[in-house]
Amino acid sequence: MSSFVFPARTTTAEVELGTTLQPKFGADGLIPCITQDATSGEVLMFAFMNAESLAHTLKTKKATYWSRSRNKIWVKGEESGNVQVVKDVLTDCDQDVILIKVDQTGSAGAACHNGYKSCFYRKVAPGANAGDNASLKLEFAAQRLFDPATVYKKK
Repeated sequence: MSSFVFPARTTTAEVELGTTLQPKFGADGLIPCITQDATSGEVLMFAFMNAESLAHTLKTKKATYWSRSRNKIWVKGEESGNVQVVKDVLTDCDQDVILIKVDQTGSAGAACHNGYKSCFYRKVAPGANAGDNASLKLEFAAQRLFDPATVYKKK
């Protein structure tokens, strides 16, 4: 249980049109977070936050997420040096999604742990048909900026 508490959700009108942040965390304690380049508008990544990581993001202005695979708080760039400096924090109309706009820093300027600027570096190839598994191919839509093996040292 997190010791970080945000204001309780009140009326629909206050949640949707009011001026108090009342994030709706799911039953698992998480809220989806979309991360966007503050300058270009490019979507860099999608992750989850819990109350602690959202509070840390607001306090430090460094994008901080909840890693479901590692089951811990994760400050973006703590290993790679590719830190995300938060410029704006937005929420959607019913406050169940967070959108952060960031300046992606670091020598590579990459958000993705696979070495790409954005985690969305592949697209579905033309001709994809949900009824035909053989047609469900992906194409690379970006160039890798760094080799993850040289950035992430296994501990």
